Order: sequence, then structure tokens, then C-alpha cells
Amino acid sequence: MNNFSLQSIYNWYRNTLRNPKYRWWIILGTLVYVFSPIDISPDFFPIVGQIDDVLLLTVLVSEVSQLVIDAAKTRKEQKVAANPSNSSNESDGTVDVDAVSVN
Repeated sequence: MNNFSLQSIYNWYRNTLRNPKYRWWIILGTLVYVFSPIDISPDFFPIVGQIDDVLLLTVLVSEVSQLVIDAAKTRKEQKVAANPSNSSNESDGTVDVDAVSVN
């Protein structure tokens, strides 16, 4: 029997969204689904109709934001690797000061 669960759907969605070849198709498909009147629970049912849309938008926003964060980290690491003039014990614009108590 095939193991079909919400976790497997989420994993498929996440892995496909992280694939650059399919990323924009998944984002476009998600937005079309959310704004379409035809879906699993129609929007004219109060609260229940909006639950699937809100859950899907939540997953989309969290995954896309994680992709943006990962891209920013990668860009920062590449920038640091490309600029070897900064030594590893030197901080950018940070000054170490010894504090002295005055009573």
C-alpha cells in the first residue's frame, strides 16, 4: 500500500519548490489555487473554506522566505571568501574596550 500522508505532500512540495527548474511553476500554481474559486474546500463556506488557502499560503511564504535567507547567506559567504584582506580575528568596525568600574 502506498504511504500517502500530509507529511509526504509537504516534503514533495518543499523539495519541488527548492528545485530551481520548477520553483516558479510551483509558486504560480500555488497562487492560482489560492485565488481560484475551485479548490478542496470552497471559499463560500465560512472559516472552513479559507483554512486550506491559509495553510498553503503559510507554507509558501515560509519556504520562499527560507530560500531567500539561504541565498543571502550564500551571497555573504561568497563575498567574504572573495575578499581575503580581512583577517579572521578582525571584525568589521568593532572595537574591543576593557571596562573599568568607577566608584
